[in-house]
Amino acid sequence: MKNSLKRSVWISICFCTLVLTGVAEFGHAQEVTGPHRVKWLRVGTLHNWYSNAGAEVEYGRRGRAAAESQDQADQLNWEAQFPLQDRACSKGLWIGTTNYDDPVDGKNYPFKVVQAGPRFANTLTNFMPEIFKMVGKSPHPSVVVDGLSASDNIVNDVVDEYDESMKADRMIVNKLHSSIGVTVTRKIYAFSQQYHDNYFIYDFVFKNTGILDLNGTTVEKTLPGVFFFFSYRYAPGFEGGMRSFVGSGNVSWGKNTVNDVVGQNPNAADFQFRAFYSYYGPHSGSPGYESDWGDPNHNQADHLGAPAFLGVVTIHADKSPGDPGDDLSQPFSTQYLGSDQNINSVIDSYNRDAMVQQYTLMSAGHPEKTHAQEVGSEFADRWGGDGGGYSQSIAFGPYTLDPGDSVHIVLAEAVAGLRREKSTEVGTKWFSNTAPFVLPSGTTTTDRHEYKKAWVWTAKDSLFAAFERAIENYNNNFAIPEPPPAPKDFTVTSGGNRIILTWTDNAVSSPYFDGYQIYRAIGRPDTLYDKIFSCDKSNYVHSFDDTSASRGFDYYYYIQTKDDGARNSVHPGVPLVSSRFYTMTNQAAQLQREAEDNLSEIRVVPNPFNIRASSLQFGSTTPDRIAFYGLPPECIIKIYTERGDLIETIEHLDGSGDELWDSVTSSRQIVVSGLYIAYFEVTKDFNDPQTGKRLFNKGDNTFRKFIIIR
Repeated sequence: MKNSLKRSVWISICFCTLVLTGVAEFGHAQEVTGPHRVKWLRVGTLHNWYSNAGAEVEYGRRGRAAAESQDQADQLNWEAQFPLQDRACSKGLWIGTTNYDDPVDGKNYPFKVVQAGPRFANTLTNFMPEIFKMVGKSPHPSVVVDGLSASDNIVNDVVDEYDESMKADRMIVNKLHSSIGVTVTRKIYAFSQQYHDNYFIYDFVFKNTGILDLNGTTVEKTLPGVFFFFSYRYAPGFEGGMRSFVGSGNVSWGKNTVNDVVGQNPNAADFQFRAFYSYYGPHSGSPGYESDWGDPNHNQADHLGAPAFLGVVTIHADKSPGDPGDDLSQPFSTQYLGSDQNINSVIDSYNRDAMVQQYTLMSAGHPEKTHAQEVGSEFADRWGGDGGGYSQSIAFGPYTLDPGDSVHIVLAEAVAGLRREKSTEVGTKWFSNTAPFVLPSGTTTTDRHEYKKAWVWTAKDSLFAAFERAIENYNNNFAIPEPPPAPKDFTVTSGGNRIILTWTDNAVSSPYFDGYQIYRAIGRPDTLYDKIFSCDKSNYVHSFDDTSASRGFDYYYYIQTKDDGARNSVHPGVPLVSSRFYTMTNQAAQLQREAEDNLSEIRVVPNPFNIRASSLQFGSTTPDRIAFYGLPPECIIKIYTERGDLIETIEHLDGSGDELWDSVTSSRQIVVSGLYIAYFEVTKDFNDPQTGKRLFNKGDNTFRKFIIIR
């Protein structure tokens, strides 16, 4: 057995070396060596991808080489409908034991650690995935706009099997074997109910199966001094870092992240729960310490770049393999660590020096002061000597695992804070410095910095409320009240004088059903939405005509089913609603008039086009748009410069009277100022469908001149 095991591991090591060598030629090592798969949980306001490697490593989704400038913080996206809302860089999972006689090389290791993350992972030799699947309670709805599939769920909500009896909306099951014989079963639960959609629950079972690889090679041995270690590198100011709110990009990887810990002493009078939380600490690149809470845009009125706190709460940790009671003294260790420390990059279970350092960290206990206490009132990015900032870790143990023993640990990870509307209100009022400022308590102040800081710190209260809800949800076997289901089909159809929305009636039979509400965004889907329709059980319908739309604009929608609010224990009377992310459209609907029957009706709008005349354009998200109205059902449009150069050809084939052009040439360049000629030519014969009278002959043509001023 030992020789065959050695051969198997040696082949895997050789393969890994070849893979890493090949990738290194292009400048970066591969973040995950071996077979790697990713699945998304995205049913609520918090979205995250998960890896079959057992932990979500830095750049693990798309790779550093492919997305270095975009993806360092690529996790925990809340509020997920808006861009740049990621708040985490990486996570790590390590398992350590002592006095380990290795069956591969025959040597004894005083400390043995198997690692996944936070920088790299290896699914061939470290944690080897056997199962990685998504289980869903029900399929996501079909969302169609003008005959095209129009939902991000098609790509990102890929369910492997369904279980109607499941209480969570989605569950990822990830089972892995490790090279020290501990099998990990990780279940991750996501909920769409609006008071439980900003956290994930992680249910871990660590079992000493003795299975060392995917071939089933088994070595039975007792594992003493076992610790289960989790690390978290958060960057709550990622958006502000990417948009240079403080003039330093290091915000985007968490250089100024502050980590704090609560609940280390379960006997304390103020003990609430065991958790850590992280937040944006004021940055030295800002105009001042007190002015930088919440990562505001110091150059213009804007929403805050870091309006949320995030963290992890321990829900349960077995006292021992033989005692499933919750050990309130766990986690044993809550150390913070430099995010750029070398041990974060080591995934070698034969590196003695690194494993000594890793095991020492996971077994170190609680620091005398938390990271937040050490930072105090300093600029967080100036504290300490680590260029990457500081991560937070939690470790559970020490446990002794005899063959067949298991340990059960349950965590919840949450993000909470100011919603976009409030974040924008606070950021704008702070920037304009218009007193008095109303504090969360209802009192007022004339100090704009005090005002903003007070509102930012309400995010801690919101996060702790999310922790409490997650704990209660788990302890009650996930028996939270569910909203009525979203419509199974949601269809949006662009029309000539209205945009038509229709949906199926599957929710009507649901208990407590009380109608629908529809929201609309203009110009882009990743922005604020306005409610444009609502009905209740007394007058519910399954279609709605949006007659308030204007020609030339892009419209995006979502529909929610709602109940009567009778089961809302958080805010009694407020309806529970289905998730917007089930029906949110990602394709634009546009108001389109019927085709005209005479080429003389063709108009260019606006004409002249003046880039400075925003009130005459089609919204801030399409500032270069020009419309051609009054078209025949089908024609070809050729756009020429004044001197006769053809710069773009547009095929108008949808049968409407409208065509939109965003001032882009065939070579993908924005046009310059000047006089342009649009040539219109009918591409087929058309008869009046009622009378049979010929309206257009193939080849009929005309032209229009228009001016662009940039």
